[in-house]
Amino acid sequence: MNRRALLRLGGAGLVATVAGCSSVGGSGPRRVSMTDDFAYDPARITVDAGTAVRWENDSDVGHTVTAYGGGIPADAVYFASGGFDTERAARDAVAGGLVAAGDAYEHAFDTPGAYDYFCVPHEGSGMTGRVVVR
Repeated sequence: MNRRALLRLGGAGLVATVAGCSSVGGSGPRRVSMTDDFAYDPARITVDAGTAVRWENDSDVGHTVTAYGGGIPADAVYFASGGFDTERAARDAVAGGLVAAGDAYEHAFDTPGAYDYFCVPHEGSGMTGRVVVR
């Protein structure tokens, strides 16, 4: 394991420990990093209904946040960077959904369930994630 990965693990453990001591819901959106390793960090996040998740592009290339159409609860609002209404529209106009280096995309989750999402240009590299809303 390299030093960077070890520091990430240690930081994640500290965040989890501190988060457990904070009030339910906390303040502000939960953060997910889009990395140079073509990954979302963390790849899986659990939030309470009504919480926003903010994906921040910490890499040097553009990424998307695109829900799988069949990977969200049936009564949930579809989400994708670029404001697309469907997975097909997001795939067809990928450039319109790119979150540039240093920029962010945010979405609030109101319906409980699991939400699977991916980065259109880096899906083949395994850039996928999941938000679980309780």
